[in-house]
Amino acid sequence: MTIDKVVSPASRATEVLGGELTESSLKRYLNGISGVDAVGLEARAADLGSRSIKTTSKAWALDRIISLIDLTTLEGADTPGKVRSLVAKGLTPDAADPTCPRVAAICVYGDMVPAAVEALGASHGLDEVSGGINVAAVATAFPSGRASLAVKLADTADAVAAGADEIDMVIDRGAFLSGRYGQVFDEIVAVKEACRRADGSYAHLKVILETGELNTYDNVRRASWLSILAGGDFIKTSTGKVAPAATLPVTLLMLEVVRDWNRLTGEKIGVKPAGGIRTSKDAIKYLVAVAETAGEEWLQPHLFRFGASSLLNDVLLQRQKLATGHYSGADYVTID
Repeated sequence: MTIDKVVSPASRATEVLGGELTESSLKRYLNGISGVDAVGLEARAADLGSRSIKTTSKAWALDRIISLIDLTTLEGADTPGKVRSLVAKGLTPDAADPTCPRVAAICVYGDMVPAAVEALGASHGLDEVSGGINVAAVATAFPSGRASLAVKLADTADAVAAGADEIDMVIDRGAFLSGRYGQVFDEIVAVKEACRRADGSYAHLKVILETGELNTYDNVRRASWLSILAGGDFIKTSTGKVAPAATLPVTLLMLEVVRDWNRLTGEKIGVKPAGGIRTSKDAIKYLVAVAETAGEEWLQPHLFRFGASSLLNDVLLQRQKLATGHYSGADYVTID
């Protein structure tokens, strides 16, 4: 006889599933979610990607893209100096144009959080009044997720204690693909609790699905619902270390999930496509998908982000083109 394992309590799942949360009730709910019409999804994404934005609307879109970027460095060779350089660029993306908006966050490994916090100084903390910038830290044995739960929780708590405003965690894709939904659920709940600060507030939790390893749209939809039920504040496509990373159809599917969750509960969950979005032309397609699917209210930093490193440079060059009427060379923007 197999004992039905009780999973960790989570207010969202309790409200939606009702009664005691168990492995079987969670699996029954997730497996009951309707399948994805792959042809229809890809056709819809292609249609949204064909929209054209011109002149003043394009200028607005470029500025909005910048304000939604998590400017990222996630390399083994990262140094405090490189992080300080990245922060300087995030604060002043275009030194020749003071009207250029700041990015939403600086995304780094956990051990680089103190350097980012120090470099930001009084500009640390994203809000509409100060125009500050958050610090996001990848955690939970990013990018593989292959570590014990104790290590993952210590990784998270250390980054939060150092001043991280946001934690980007990775799910255990092996557990998910093996059908161990309860294990994945429990880990997300535990990591969410590890985001708790001494004052009782929480760092925002972005749950990375690594969609390139989930194989099917149905899995992406189930993983999205699972992540939200367990307490994620954002669902994120990718680590940027696995191909394919973010794609428009996958992001569209995740936007549909947060739209449906909002209709079901009234709660707004964020979406973050990350990896492979390198040009303003591509990023604008994602803005259109957000506006047409979840709604224009999602086009703000607490509900939508781009995880990117090279995207900002292309957007800056496009802004300069609109302002001057000609293209600037790549040396008009900094590398970091």
